[in-house]
Order: sequence, then structure tokens, then C-alpha cells
Amino acid sequence: MLAHATGGSANEDLSHLSNLLSARDGRSIEAGYTGSKPGVGKISTVTRYRILSLALLAATLAGCGGGAKSTTAPSRPTTLTEEHGSSVAMTQACATSGLEVWLGVGEGGAAAGSTYYPLEFTNISNRRCRLLGFPGVSALAGGQLGSPAQRNRAHPTQPIILLPAATAHTVLQLTDVGNFSPSKCKPTDASALRVYPPGQFSAAEIPFTFRACSAKGPIFLLVEPIQPGLGVPGQ
Repeated sequence: MLAHATGGSANEDLSHLSNLLSARDGRSIEAGYTGSKPGVGKISTVTRYRILSLALLAATLAGCGGGAKSTTAPSRPTTLTEEHGSSVAMTQACATSGLEVWLGVGEGGAAAGSTYYPLEFTNISNRRCRLLGFPGVSALAGGQLGSPAQRNRAHPTQPIILLPAATAHTVLQLTDVGNFSPSKCKPTDASALRVYPPGQFSAAEIPFTFRACSAKGPIFLLVEPIQPGLGVPGQ
């Protein structure tokens, strides 16, 4: 299923903004994806499928041992994680307006009371940019519901350089709100996810219905740091 989203307001996620200021410092699912648009930008469904198709084609060709030799130069990597420090530092952070933020959804992916979804960041600008650390994520139903996503620090952070049309990802964990006391959670239906790319003060919103806690306190969302490449279902 594919859906587009509208931009969010930074004023409604003060916890995320606080994290940005104080911390400047991969789950079996089906291959169904929902897309979003950051800010007021927009990427077409055709473009999104083209990105996915090219990624799958590249993986298929990489697994072939024979065939005719190519006369073209090898393609550049789409995400770079090993560069000189000065080069990374000189690369500007990825702006929300230059990213397509989208969510992989489908049946499965549940384990120990939680469901896991790949949250993807595709560079739709014409220049390379840098992602580092954790996105800010929260549930919406008009306004913000409950507490924002907690950071899962079990995985290391690393700077990701995104070339144009390249994708990086994180993994979003949704905890079953039935695990919490109803009086403390006050469960309700969320209609969207608000996502702040690392270091950004404007957000993308992804239409997505799920059960959330409307009360602050219970942690029903957890997010990992940004990792290179497309988030592959089942890995």
C-alpha cells in the first residue's frame, strides 16, 4: 500500500527537539511499502517503484556468476559509510525537504509483543547529503499521542552519505499497547507517524493506522540509528 504524507510542525514534538539540542553528538515482514512526502515536497509512485526495482535488479545481477562482460564503468555505491572525516564533515545534513520518508508495512514482523517496520529515507535531491544518528518519531491523531519513540542504543551510530536516489533506513519497533496498563496507557488509534530526520526541525508525516498510547509515559515506539542501504524485509 502506498500513501503520501504532509509536512509536520516542529512545535508539536518538543521532546524530539530537546533530544536534538542535548545530543548533538534490521525482523520478518512482507514486502509491502507505504510512502510519504517530506515537508511540501513530493515523489511520485512511479519514481518510488523505480527506486525499489533498481535496488532489486542490482541485487539479482550481483548474484549472477556468468554472462557477458559489461563495457560500462561500474556504478558508484549509493550509500557511503567510509570516507575521510573532512569529507563527511563537509557534506551537508540531509534536509527534510530533500528526503522521501517511507515505511515498509505488511503482515508478519511480530515478535515478543512487538512489530518491526523498516523506515526508509531516500535522497530525492540533486546533491549528496549526510544522515547521522536517530530520527525523531511520534504517533499522531490530529496532535501527538503519548511519548515519542525511545532510542535503541544497542546499535552503533555511523555517518551515512546519501547520493542522489540512494536510500538509508532505520528499524521502527511498535510495542503492543496491550502490554501496558489501560489506565496508564489510555490506548487509542493513531492515524499517522511523524518523522524528523536526524538533526532536522521540520518533519514528514506518514499516514499509518495503529494502536498507540495517548498518555505520556509508556514507551510503545522504539527506533534504531540510521543504517546504510534499503531496509530489506526479513533481515
